[in-house]
Amino acid sequence: MSKSQKFGPPLNPRGRRLEAKDLESITHVRAKVPVKYAWAAGTAMSRFLEELKNGRIIGRKCARCDRVLVPPRMFCERCFQPTTEWVYLPGTGVVETFSVSYIDTNANRIKEPILVGTVAFDGAPPHCGIMHYFGEVSPEELKIGMPVEPVWKPKEERVGSVLDIKYFRPRKK
Repeated sequence: MSKSQKFGPPLNPRGRRLEAKDLESITHVRAKVPVKYAWAAGTAMSRFLEELKNGRIIGRKCARCDRVLVPPRMFCERCFQPTTEWVYLPGTGVVETFSVSYIDTNANRIKEPILVGTVAFDGAPPHCGIMHYFGEVSPEELKIGMPVEPVWKPKEERVGSVLDIKYFRPRKK
């Protein structure tokens, strides 16, 4: 293979270098494609999101392990048994992990940090929670094991998303 073929635009079968307009007819297609799709969150996650819209946290209980799984799942990943019942949780919990980020969701540097981490819910086992934002707390005050509670969006603004919870704040006594 010659150096010119290895580095640089490809040669066409006649040995002439291909130009952008030559490649356009090969690699570029202009068309209006009528795409129709539907996405289902599944039985457990759909119910979880609906309950969030109503300001409630719900999980599923495994009869064999006696664990309450949050977010809910239709089977237990520990013992592979189907979960058997829905369980409402108080929504309160504790900080399991957290991170102080000086980079926003668009990878821009910021002066005020974003606090994110995992919340383990009261009534569910450790390491079985959700990742979310923390608010009304400084990076210096945020600690693993800190009791927290959700701050919900107003009911009319909720859409059935984990972001229906604005953030978790230190629990008020």
